[in-house]
Amino acid sequence: MQEVNFESLGLSSETLQAITAMGFQQPSPIQAQAIPPLLQGLDVIGQAQTGTGKTAAFGLPALELVDIDQKHIQVLVLCPTRELAVQVTDELRRLAQFQKGLKIETVYGGDSIERQIRSLRGGVHIVVGTPGRTMDLMERRALKLDKVEYVVLDEADEMLDMGFREDIENILEDIPAERQTVLFSATMSKPIMALTQKFQNDPVLIKITKKEVTNENIEQVYFEVKQRGKSEVTCRLIDAYDLKQIIIFCNTKRKVDEITEELSVRGYAVEALHGDLRQTQRNNVMAKFRAGTASILIATDVAARGIDVSDIDAVINFDLPLDEEYYVHRIGRTGRAGKKGKALTLVAKDEKFRLRQIEGYTKVRIEKGVIPSFEDIVGTRKARFIELIQQTAEEGDLDLYDDMMDMLHHATGLSTQQIVAALVKLNMGIQRSELADTDLAWEEDRKFKDRNDRNSKGGRFEDRSGDRGGRFEKRGDSRDGRFGDKAARPQRNDPGMVRLFVSVGRKDRVQPRDIVGAIAGEAGIPGRVIGAIDIFDAYSFVDVPERDVRKIINAMNGNTVKGKTVNIEVAR
Repeated sequence: MQEVNFESLGLSSETLQAITAMGFQQPSPIQAQAIPPLLQGLDVIGQAQTGTGKTAAFGLPALELVDIDQKHIQVLVLCPTRELAVQVTDELRRLAQFQKGLKIETVYGGDSIERQIRSLRGGVHIVVGTPGRTMDLMERRALKLDKVEYVVLDEADEMLDMGFREDIENILEDIPAERQTVLFSATMSKPIMALTQKFQNDPVLIKITKKEVTNENIEQVYFEVKQRGKSEVTCRLIDAYDLKQIIIFCNTKRKVDEITEELSVRGYAVEALHGDLRQTQRNNVMAKFRAGTASILIATDVAARGIDVSDIDAVINFDLPLDEEYYVHRIGRTGRAGKKGKALTLVAKDEKFRLRQIEGYTKVRIEKGVIPSFEDIVGTRKARFIELIQQTAEEGDLDLYDDMMDMLHHATGLSTQQIVAALVKLNMGIQRSELADTDLAWEEDRKFKDRNDRNSKGGRFEDRSGDRGGRFEKRGDSRDGRFGDKAARPQRNDPGMVRLFVSVGRKDRVQPRDIVGAIAGEAGIPGRVIGAIDIFDAYSFVDVPERDVRKIINAMNGNTVKGKTVNIEVAR
């Protein structure tokens, strides 16, 4: 097969100059296949995951399309999260660095809408935004899409999971029909296909297979760990592999905060990233991580969307992701640009079945690792300390410290051996925890059995009851008290699902996407597993998987939906 290069794709000299300045040598598979039809003006569906270069795949043709002399919005890119929107904007600006006068604006919640409005009024060519803030600006008549020629839905499956389908459809319907529509998604679910059939015109389908997506540079290892020993094992793995820059993934914001505190107390340079952080805080965290001031980033899946740091040594899955696709997204953040990477996964006993599901999904066997002992870590640190001493001595300039040993003898009365041991301890910082001498691995005492009933799923937004309203149906109000009306009774029809009562409703301006987004973000479960939602004036009902009930209640109680503190409990 003939090798494809950027020069053969028909890009302008300014774009090629930017590509060279950014160090790109050859297009990735998704870029090589998507750019030609996009430059021809065709609609495209790209099935590709994080780390495949899809931003440049849709971004380069967008930049070629823009007429800088026309001071109106010509390109709209929709992203599921503000972090991803910011990352896409940064990438587009780098790709457009030699196109003088081209203006790009990012719009998302958590930033001043007045500032965004002022920027839009100044004349913008490309807008990158989240669906919610895009709709807000449209309703204020600050964002006019009547001249948009090129629209991109980036990570469309994630946007649907977060409940943005209605917003996306409203936005697309407000854009001229003769536009070019580009959709990128990690999966091709029924709702995604319905979206393409409604809003795309004879699209070209480009699919990057799992074989192409799976990075052979990533070493994948799992460790069977007792739940209470996960923090200890995490620290041992960081030391044993001598990891310099890593991301640790947890399923909930609460767990992120817990692990951040534990590792910080142990002396690691760590920062947390989750949905409770304001945008300025998120920016500060990412700036520290990129600069190396913080070597460890602990994050939830949703908060980590859009993180693009090329020198990540390893990813540690502190919790197994609740969705197989999330595993692929996570490990794709290491082993980039031809470098070696590691994906280390901690597996508690009740998580083993999920590990097998991930292996089945990725078609990759994940090797079982042996947990390093406390003595192993001490030995490793001693060896590195010896290397450091030797290196420092070889650098010279030791005469400045020739009198220190005599001073220490005189000041402390300690022997040379005692002084050296104290200095080594001070420098190495090893502390024996209460789990240092504990066997942290669990033994499988019986043959593992697949629990298929726990893994049964319908389509992401399929109507489970067969009614037209389905998951997002809004029913009539109860006039006779909390459960007085028959329609308001907390009935459950789906096996394996439990109906929860949520203390917010229509009067709080709550919509189904608000409930889905809150539960998915707080409890760390994928939005697709959430079932039917019924919204009434003062409260709502939501169906959730039985296995996740306790997790959802613990995560949600005391948190807010639409700015209102909620109470959530099993419906009576």
